[in-house]
Amino acid sequence: MGLLDKIKGELVDIVEWLDDTRDTIVWRFPRYENEIKMGARLVVRESQAAVFVNEGLIADVFEPGTYTLETQNLPVLSTLKGWKHGFHSPFKAEVYFVSTRQFTDLKWGTKNPVMMRDPELGMVRLRAFGAFAARVVDPQKLLRELVGTDPQFRTDEVHEYLRQNVVSHLASALASAGIPVIDLAAHHERLGDQLAVKLTEELAGLGISVPNFVIENISLPPEVEQALDKRTSMGIVSSGTVGSMASFQQFQAGQAMEAAADGGGSAGAVIGMGLGQSVGNAIVPPTPAAPAQPAQPVAASGPPPMPGWYLGNGGAQTGPFDDAALAAQAAAGTLTPGTLIWRAGMASWEPASSVPDVAKHLGATPPPLPPQA
Repeated sequence: MGLLDKIKGELVDIVEWLDDTRDTIVWRFPRYENEIKMGARLVVRESQAAVFVNEGLIADVFEPGTYTLETQNLPVLSTLKGWKHGFHSPFKAEVYFVSTRQFTDLKWGTKNPVMMRDPELGMVRLRAFGAFAARVVDPQKLLRELVGTDPQFRTDEVHEYLRQNVVSHLASALASAGIPVIDLAAHHERLGDQLAVKLTEELAGLGISVPNFVIENISLPPEVEQALDKRTSMGIVSSGTVGSMASFQQFQAGQAMEAAADGGGSAGAVIGMGLGQSVGNAIVPPTPAAPAQPAQPVAASGPPPMPGWYLGNGGAQTGPFDDAALAAQAAAGTLTPGTLIWRAGMASWEPASSVPDVAKHLGATPPPLPPQA
């Protein structure tokens, strides 16, 4: 290799950046000890900008395109170097390529709950998460304020700083919106747009903008969500008819008995039924008392009526029935010696034949027919 070839080998002819990553924001051209030849070709691709730095001072900035490096298109660097017009000599300068595309894989979330005052629920704690996009809009500010002399500046170096800015503005955005927590889901897009504008204004000094901000979810603590679910159930039941309220009570009692049957034990069944009836009574408000009416003569009253009987056939519960209704059930064949029977005060369901007050109605019931020969 001759002297001329050695000198040519130390000169850089093409300055470009082929980005093979998805998270690099700034990349410094690896000049090493080589010099950039005057007249070399600079290739700046779409979504890139090239910044020339001389001895720590930002000089010229190039937008996308292909350039032949000469003193005419390096006016600031030419001034810093003290070149005279037309002087074509190799030069040393740092070249930083800055990606100006949108980085869309940035996630955010609240590590700690955000406190806010809700017009309906009072003080509430909210957690939220989502994603946002960031892009460089002023490469010079980015280099001055964040990058410095870092040869490769990635998104993870600025991600946490951006996330902290997001969370710091989230509480004020939610509070100033004046939207009840229950209605926030319908306003995620509008809140996201407001936060994108606010964050862009906040990060303008760093040369970064937030073109898109997405709120994926805003949630309450689990115990508050469970309380809201119960209140919703109560609202559905209380808006129904008296019949639907009674059905709800029976449904609750049936669920309690099934749960007790799965767990085993008659005591569990009684407790489960009591819980079901208590929930039903709590949900269904008592019927308001009727207006006072003039006293009417009434016949002498006997002992208070006994509570009604419930029948269990094939896993289905019917009732309550009084004595006359039980006699009718026996006559119709619905009440048989093996039918399970229960009323308030009994510890568990028992066959009708073992309860004297019910067995008396079975006397007139013929036994099952014998099998045919």
